[in-house]
Formats: sequence, C-alpha cells, structure tokens
Amino acid sequence: MTRIIAGFAGSLALTVPKSGTRPTSDRVREAIFSALDARDLVHGACVLDLYAGSGALGLEAASRGASEVTLVDRSREAAAVLRRNAERVERAAPADAVPRIRAVVQPVQTFLAGAAGGWDLVFLDPPYELTGAELVDDLLLLAPRVAPDAVVVVERSARDPEPAWPAGLVLDRRTAYGETAVYWLSPA
Repeated sequence: MTRIIAGFAGSLALTVPKSGTRPTSDRVREAIFSALDARDLVHGACVLDLYAGSGALGLEAASRGASEVTLVDRSREAAAVLRRNAERVERAAPADAVPRIRAVVQPVQTFLAGAAGGWDLVFLDPPYELTGAELVDDLLLLAPRVAPDAVVVVERSARDPEPAWPAGLVLDRRTAYGETAVYWLSPA
C-alpha cells in the first residue's frame, strides 16, 4: 500500500494505477523528504512531479507544505487516479492552507515544451525502461524552466548507468537504496 508519510495528510492511503507504474517505496520517499525537509525546501514550494503515476511524490510534498503541485502523466488511467488522490489530499488540508494541485494528462516532453516553469522542486520518477537518452531529452527541456535555486530529484534503477547530465543541470549527489538510485541535481 502506498500512503502519505507525513504532514497534514500523513497516513492517507493513495490509490495506485492497476498497471504501468512503479510507486516510490515508503523508505525511499522518507529518505528523500527527510533530506528536503532538513534544507527547508518543501514548505511553500512550487512542485512538479513528472511521470507521476499515483502522485505519491508530489502529494507528499503537498502534505508537507508545498503551495502548488503539478502532477504529469500521459496515462488516462493514471490521471484519473491522480485526480482522486489529489482531491483526497486537498480535503485533508487545513482550511487556511489548501495547496493548489492539478493533474495533467500529457506526455512529459509535450508538457515541458509548452510550460512556463519556475518550479522550486521537481521529481522525475520515469519508468525504468525509459532510456537514458529519453531522460536527458526530458532534462534538456526542464533545465531552463526551473527556479535558479531549484532541486531536481531523479529516480532510476541502481543497475542503470548514471545518465549523461545535460548542460544546465549539475549533479549534487547520488544515493542508492537497494534497487533504487536517487540523483540530486541543481541548475548550473
């Protein structure tokens, strides 16, 4: 079961699409958000969750105080799940601190090509079968659209080679959690 770990919606169970997704484990999400919270990077942030699936990463950020969250997935099934999960998180929010959450049904590259940007925090948790070249294409489109002090968190299989990071983003660190590698990037 996937659930929100902390914040106003802590313990809220999330629906997961029946197929085509690989939700980030609670252990990995807890580690990511512990690091983000330690640097006070979530509260008030404008968040983008690409390849959102159930929305676990973006909705965790909303529960912990992000002011705006955009969830992007090309699957109509995933988008329906994202909308239901987002509504549940919004209902759990205090009346004076309801985050703006929107779900977008579009391929990631199409969304990024038309987006204005300005995100403070971006999660990319693509399917493991997405090639390194496709990931780099996504990051090339993303790089000019993030805030100057943004953090971009990329999740990949620990078995995959490290992607060749595009100009505009630099690797800050890599952390492995079993089969999962998490890369922390920032604007160059």
